[in-house]
Amino acid sequence: MLDTLAEIPALSLADQQSDPEGFAQQFGRSFQRFGFAVVRDHGVPAALIERAWAMTKAFFDLPEAEKRSYFVEDGGGARGYTPFKTEIAKGASHVDLKEFWHVGRELARDHRFADKMPANIWPSQPEGFRETFLELFQAFDEAGDRLLSAIARYLGLAPEWFDPAVRDGNSVLRLLHYPPVAVDAPEVRAGAHEDINLITLLLGAEEAGLELLDRDGKWLPVKPPQGAMVVNVGDMLQRLTNHVLPSTTHRVVNPPPERRGNSRYSMPFFLHPAPDFLIETLPGCIGSERPDRYPVPISAHDYLHERLVEIGLIKN
Repeated sequence: MLDTLAEIPALSLADQQSDPEGFAQQFGRSFQRFGFAVVRDHGVPAALIERAWAMTKAFFDLPEAEKRSYFVEDGGGARGYTPFKTEIAKGASHVDLKEFWHVGRELARDHRFADKMPANIWPSQPEGFRETFLELFQAFDEAGDRLLSAIARYLGLAPEWFDPAVRDGNSVLRLLHYPPVAVDAPEVRAGAHEDINLITLLLGAEEAGLELLDRDGKWLPVKPPQGAMVVNVGDMLQRLTNHVLPSTTHRVVNPPPERRGNSRYSMPFFLHPAPDFLIETLPGCIGSERPDRYPVPISAHDYLHERLVEIGLIKN
């Protein structure tokens, strides 16, 4: 029945506790049909989210020179600040109309991934920024683990299959600000693209603009209920599942003229595996009618590097 729906159903993650198999089937079907799912009752505390929104707005309201002091040249945008009009979607002709801040996993200096996952950068203001976003990172991490467990069940794997893959994963929490745009702006706020990672967990999609390219070739607006999380398949999961779960093209379009004087904020959490995780096609996703598209496996670290070059965050 999902095949005939042009709307993503809203699911409750709370259902997973009482009926893990039932939730896994609903979540997996939404992923297989749309590459997207909408999830309520995700467990990230509302008070923490409100605090995070306030911190995000306060940071982006800082003077441009102060924000740019946290920009790392040749850092690939991995941590800290990335200025307006830096990132460009693969194959796009216009850069994206956004600025953003990245928070990564906190690691000990002697951690085995310390050379591949840079240390976080923290602004001196607003006060409490570090504590707020480390707490939010952890909450996203926990929600992501639960959703990956559902995906594992849907794929016929053990519920804990992804646990070693994402332990110490190179996940990134992005704080996004799309400033007001001119009435005649030719660009879109974020060009049509697919995400790189396993799955993306997004807060802030209630403000109109996010659209996915549906299988009929038409753009479908994503309209989650207030406070719900939008979750989508990334290219790593698409590759792992041999396109059983599709990484769907999506974009953020400019608002109607009467809304172009307003900023748009969102907080995506890009859930990545550990750098040494080998992205190798799952045997259960290969068959006579679905030959393996990716016979040569690749590490998550090497795949990420390739893609960051493509979108302009790393210069060759």
